[in-house]
Amino acid sequence: MGEFWPVPNVLAYLAGRWRVTRSVRDLASGAEGEFTGTTEFRTEETGGLLHHESGTFVWQGVARPAERTLRFLPGPGGTADVRFADGRPFHELDLTSGRHIAGHPCAADLYRGEFTVRDADHWRTVWYVRGPAKDLVLRTDYAREG
Repeated sequence: MGEFWPVPNVLAYLAGRWRVTRSVRDLASGAEGEFTGTTEFRTEETGGLLHHESGTFVWQGVARPAERTLRFLPGPGGTADVRFADGRPFHELDLTSGRHIAGHPCAADLYRGEFTVRDADHWRTVWYVRGPAKDLVLRTDYAREG
């Protein structure tokens, strides 16, 4: 992996619209899928960002519309507290070094996320999901629009 691009304030960096491409691979079965769409980070009254992602997810040749919403709340020192739409905690996000590792336990599964910033307009997440019924890798690339 190349050098990382430090981000002093994650909310200021993420604000706006991003093109999204995500590959999903099931390591147990070898099945693969892909999501393409957009993510918009809109400023909320709280000072945080509302993250809304929408697009198309193709899994084993079947295309379906897909969307999700998260909230990115201001954290200390330019970081963010990432929450699900219903307010449940998801993970912290600190990109001051340009890279962050996050974890999230979900029932019997463990999600481990690696966030890397390549430059002012490109960043990536890679989530590894492991558990009794899951062995997945989700790689998402973001490119700023406009």
